[in-house]
Amino acid sequence: MKDTFGQSVSITLAGESHGPAIVTILSGMAPGIPVDEEFIAKQLTKRRPSGAISTARQEADKFEILSGVFNGFTTGTPIAILIRNENTQSKDYSEIAATARPGHADFAANCKYHGFQDYRGGGHFSGRITAGIVAAGAICVSALSKKGIKIGTHIAECAGISDRKFDKTEADIDSLNEKLFAVLDEEQGKKMEEAILLAKSEQDSVGGILETAITGIPAGIGEPYFDSIESQLSHMLFSIPAVKGVEFGSGFDFAKMRGSEANDSFRIDENGKVFTRTNHNGGINGGISNGMPVILSHSHTRSAKNERLCLSLLIFPSFVNFLKNPTAFSASRRKSAPTGAKTFLFIKFTTAFTARTTGFAAASSRRLAVR
Repeated sequence: MKDTFGQSVSITLAGESHGPAIVTILSGMAPGIPVDEEFIAKQLTKRRPSGAISTARQEADKFEILSGVFNGFTTGTPIAILIRNENTQSKDYSEIAATARPGHADFAANCKYHGFQDYRGGGHFSGRITAGIVAAGAICVSALSKKGIKIGTHIAECAGISDRKFDKTEADIDSLNEKLFAVLDEEQGKKMEEAILLAKSEQDSVGGILETAITGIPAGIGEPYFDSIESQLSHMLFSIPAVKGVEFGSGFDFAKMRGSEANDSFRIDENGKVFTRTNHNGGINGGISNGMPVILSHSHTRSAKNERLCLSLLIFPSFVNFLKNPTAFSASRRKSAPTGAKTFLFIKFTTAFTARTTGFAAASSRRLAVR
């Protein structure tokens, strides 16, 4: 039950979607690093839902730095960040307290935490928890920028509509980091938004692929095998709710290439810097950076408002016992039932199960489109 990632620098998360607050602890930051609270607020604004294409829940995401920062600089001790939850309509979830929604963590969480988990708004599994990651990440991004390292992400694909690829990578990153809807081709972005709104009108949602570029990483960073750059970044990326796939460079398209196509041949520029003519490997060889931009993509799934098959967590244990031994289950019911109630109990069980597993539209998430 560990919610900490990292060794030299680590992040720890706590909180639930409808709890009092989200808490993040960022440890291992060196003393003397500038902390720009306006920059943190700007990054949280990008994470926050915007317009009709996003979730209906609105949060101000006002944050408080409780420790680890003094006079605008890191002290070297753990940085504690608190973000209060304000728009918590917990009654919206009261009807589905014992319902496992398709594509959500309800059932898995119930199995792990034995029914003690906070189900409201997805609890600890909600995308709301990522607010803490964004706040801590903003401090790290700011520190990395001082070292010449830039990070930018765009919506590479949404609802089957594709954005253009990174071209002039650093300029593209600078452009993306000023946008709320992060696309490189504005016309394609408009089509994506239209597709999102169409899905919303049908009480459905869409998935997508985000592509991230990182520039300025010197060659030689990383480790082979278990602590490779790919391993570390994938570990962190899969902590984001709904991420189901990660690839680096050409990724799974390598299966369609010959070695002569896939290999990135080396060149030397007029200043003696080594670079590769292509970047199919996404800036990484043997788990170690080669000086080229690190390129990675990650796919995101979505929930739908018209979900049709939900599972009652109250009835599920009895149903499993029934499937294992229907004769014994029926006999135990008859034995424990009061006179005149034998048939009623069994009918009540089957009717409740059917009602919970068909047409239960209210059991779906309210979130829509991309975060």
